[in-house]
Amino acid sequence: MRVSLYVPGTSPLHRAPAGGKLAALLVCGVAVFLTGSVAVLGPGAVLALALLLSVRAPRERLVRQLRGPAGVLAVVVAAAALTESVHTALVVGLRLAVLLLSALSVTFTTRTSELQRVLELMLRPLDRAGLVNAPAVALAVSLALRFVPEVFRQFQEIREAQAARGLRGSPVALIVPLVIRVLKSAEDIAAAIDARGYPPARSGGPARDERTARTERTARTARTARTARLERTEDTERTGGKASG
Repeated sequence: MRVSLYVPGTSPLHRAPAGGKLAALLVCGVAVFLTGSVAVLGPGAVLALALLLSVRAPRERLVRQLRGPAGVLAVVVAAAALTESVHTALVVGLRLAVLLLSALSVTFTTRTSELQRVLELMLRPLDRAGLVNAPAVALAVSLALRFVPEVFRQFQEIREAQAARGLRGSPVALIVPLVIRVLKSAEDIAAAIDARGYPPARSGGPARDERTARTERTARTARTARTARLERTEDTERTGGKASG
């Protein structure tokens, strides 16, 4: 399963440290809401677009990542134009465009491991105070950010496969297999993380034999549940297909 949008490259943005890119993204997000001038936001959007193009991401991947947000952006701009004014619609659209293009540039040029290290560094003071487990929180956030495009990819695969079989117009035939796939992927990732003993135990934490026993129980439960789900998948999809008919 591919859960990263990282695009290998040697652009200046690729070489920039992850912490600096995230800090710049934060500053950018604050700055666009401190101004309502189209004369400022317009060049900002052009600059963000140029930054994204400098990453030299594959055209197919770029179009795939921009297609959905672009549709939402168009709806928001149209609604703002109808309910407020054209100027307000332009300001809203340019703000969102700057944020979208900048965030995508950072995502394309930042590995998940780099993002995780930055989050751990930011959470280290809270970890030392015993308030959070920094490695666990960093891993959870990075997985959440990277899992969204994977869910969308699975959605497209199921829709295309069912369209090829003539199954159209049934939400059940689409949603049920998607939920099963997402749960299976999440279960596989959880089992893999636990099997690797991550995050490492703190001082005074569970002993190694207890961790090993828990890992074996988790893996055994995951295998049993996965087998049962796989046996039900074909029946579920057939049921959905009959419902669409």
